[in-house]
Amino acid sequence: MEKVDLFGLKFNAWSLSEAVEHLSETSRAKEQKLVFTPNVDHLVLLEENDQFKKTYDEADVILADGMPIVWFSQLIGRPLPERVTGADLVPGLCEASARKKLKVFLMGGDEAVTPEAGRKLRERLPDLKIAGIETPPRGFEKNENLNSRVLKAINEASPDILFVAMGAPRQELWACRHKKDLNVGVIIGVGGAFDFLAGRISRAPRYIQSAGFEWLWRLGCEPKRLWKRYLVRDLAFLKIAVREWRKKR
Repeated sequence: MEKVDLFGLKFNAWSLSEAVEHLSETSRAKEQKLVFTPNVDHLVLLEENDQFKKTYDEADVILADGMPIVWFSQLIGRPLPERVTGADLVPGLCEASARKKLKVFLMGGDEAVTPEAGRKLRERLPDLKIAGIETPPRGFEKNENLNSRVLKAINEASPDILFVAMGAPRQELWACRHKKDLNVGVIIGVGGAFDFLAGRISRAPRYIQSAGFEWLWRLGCEPKRLWKRYLVRDLAFLKIAVREWRKKR
């Protein structure tokens, strides 16, 4: 399995189709794997949050959700095949799960959004087995009773694939903390994937994604929520990239 060492992380050099095939087969074998898809914002957060960095040390599969990461890999001569996002992995793995008779579980997101995402998935993929949907309130992971209830619901459903949509770094911290408590196959942090599936937010057209400007599309869709992330915090990536370039030289 080829890996590319970038920004202190070991990225799997998989295309989306390869990722779907590998992860669906791993799920079918009920082999537990922790899967994260870092973007530029994650790389900035990793600089600031040691606990978040430790979760990435525990990850089994790391896929680049960010064109700047892909471009940088090409620049240093260790190219990653393409950007692989949580928003693309969820429908891709659900299609594979419908074919291979695997069970998926949707955890996280908004209580008005995630069930709608599940409904649309069932509508598109009648053979898909959604073992369960849980939308616990924000901060549930700090409440022992609520957290235990969520873990119990997941384990009783025993899914082959668990999609965790809590946003970074919460989803990674929660998944890493509880992977040994979960009777599941693959665990994937998927961020806002359920919002896209439910139609609450539109994804950028493919040509905008390929050009590396999906962040600008997202900013236009949710300026109040995202302006600080994209226009202030993520500027720190430039410093990170320069440091990595010097190191790779």
